[in-house]
Amino acid sequence: MSVSGARPGGRSARVQQAVHAAVRELVEERGRDGLTVPVIAARAGVTPSTVYRRWGDVHELLSDVAVEHLRPDSPPEDLGSLRGDLDAWAWQFLEEMSSPPGRAYIRDALTGDPDGGNAGQCSEYAAQQIAAILDRAAGRGEPVPELEDAMDRLVAPMMYRILFRPGPLTAEYARGLVDTVLPRP
Repeated sequence: MSVSGARPGGRSARVQQAVHAAVRELVEERGRDGLTVPVIAARAGVTPSTVYRRWGDVHELLSDVAVEHLRPDSPPEDLGSLRGDLDAWAWQFLEEMSSPPGRAYIRDALTGDPDGGNAGQCSEYAAQQIAAILDRAAGRGEPVPELEDAMDRLVAPMMYRILFRPGPLTAEYARGLVDTVLPRP
């Protein structure tokens, strides 16, 4: 079960927070291969049955932790122009997601999520960030592309490269993708 199935607040939120913190600590200490539900539960101060009931197995739990980690913690930077905002966002997104921890979180989000709900949530995070950039630009009177077009031309190629053609990914690559969304005159 993903985080979206949990009730906000109260004991449920405390359990989620404790278990997520335990997973992050244990991954740092032991790596992913050393994780078991009993070890995670002991570190979090809950019973293994609590973890099994809520997340099912370690892969689903890692997926839930990854989705929470990949949630943006602030709105995209406002540099005053659509191109500037998209350039900055694209490079930051690419740099973070293509880092070794970013790749691990992406893999975790996908591996423990057979129905695709967590992957869809991660995609929604990126869409919300781009939508905020597009909305700001529209408010300034700039012409803006459709959100799905921007996702297809900007985020989709980045994720493909991160997952299937890992190599050096640069700011120039990110700017080139922005150019496909906002062709230069």
